[in-house]
Amino acid sequence: MGWLWAIIVGFVLGLLAKAIIPGKQHSPLWLTTIFGIIGAIVGNAIARAIGIDATSGIDWGRHALQLAAAVVIVFLGDMAYTSMRGGRRHRA
Repeated sequence: MGWLWAIIVGFVLGLLAKAIIPGKQHSPLWLTTIFGIIGAIVGNAIARAIGIDATSGIDWGRHALQLAAAVVIVFLGDMAYTSMRGGRRHRA
């Protein structure tokens, strides 16, 4: 079940990050999900490092850090994906 939740959370975080970032992102949905999973892991690590990993109730701080990390990772990952694909394709 842990992997299923990781995929679901990564999918949601990736989509939220894409919605927050201005402009169009060119990375496919599966890659956005992977970026979201990485963002969740990085956000959890940051939360643990600053001491807000175990709180009572909903962990709003941890979730905010996960989303912030996902935004950065989706942004950087999309730039890398676009540069690897040869930039934007112009259609005639």
